[in-house]
Amino acid sequence: MSKVVVSNLETKSIVLKKSKEKTRKKLGKLLVECIAVIATLGIFGIPFYFVIINAFKDIQESSLLNMDWPSASHIIENLQEVLSARDGMILRAFYNSVMITGLSIILLILLGAAAGYVLQRKVSKITPFINFLILAGLIIPPAVVPTIWVLQEIGLFKTMPGIVLVEVALNLPFTIILFRGFMVTIPKSLDEAALIDGCGRFRLFFHIILPLLKPVSATVVVLTAVSVYNDFVNPLYFFPGSENATLQLTLYNFMSMYITKWNLLFTNILVISIPPLILFIIFNKKIVAGMTAGSVK
Repeated sequence: MSKVVVSNLETKSIVLKKSKEKTRKKLGKLLVECIAVIATLGIFGIPFYFVIINAFKDIQESSLLNMDWPSASHIIENLQEVLSARDGMILRAFYNSVMITGLSIILLILLGAAAGYVLQRKVSKITPFINFLILAGLIIPPAVVPTIWVLQEIGLFKTMPGIVLVEVALNLPFTIILFRGFMVTIPKSLDEAALIDGCGRFRLFFHIILPLLKPVSATVVVLTAVSVYNDFVNPLYFFPGSENATLQLTLYNFMSMYITKWNLLFTNILVISIPPLILFIIFNKKIVAGMTAGSVK
């Protein structure tokens, strides 16, 4: 009896130790998560709060560039002045940015999905060379002057199709990598069954494969939309002109050599930050799924 009692006590002590270890691990994970959330809020929340709070101030208070509350709200007046600046330039810029972003996303999804499908399904001797070219597109920086010369020669400089092609070319390598990685999760037997049933190659891709790529397509939409929408350099070089201005270039409306209207500048930043924020809220659950799919097989 004494041995049985001792063994029971030892078993209970072991169980208690394991439960304490599990509790410590859970508390440790919870602490790490709390620290990560606080750090994220500090890194991204404080700058956003700084922009919002200064957008509510007038020109004198915003020139102090601090985080104090405004004595009175001037957000309505600031919005009216931002929207009417330079004959409503921000409205034309919004149209240009939306068109460039939308057309770029459509082309990237079609071209990236097609290229990723072919590279994943048909492996040949030239596949390593093609993979090298894709990686080179991620590593080698774009050349501004030769690109302008090429666009001028083909008549696409200062045009919407020209800047769209530039954005597509710069974002296509990463898009192909995403689609090719996701394509691993789609079995080849699906292709074979469709071909046996008499489905053509184009119909197979557009009616069967492309609808299955919605998670990674959502990832491409969010990442590309944010990248193209917030692009400042490429429209400045390849799409110049006041009528061709994009939203990021409208920030120059309130900056000059001698004075900067900080309240209007921060209001402008707040206005142009709303669309990508809404897009991220809609698609945020699918971003990680699209990027990690195919990484483990």
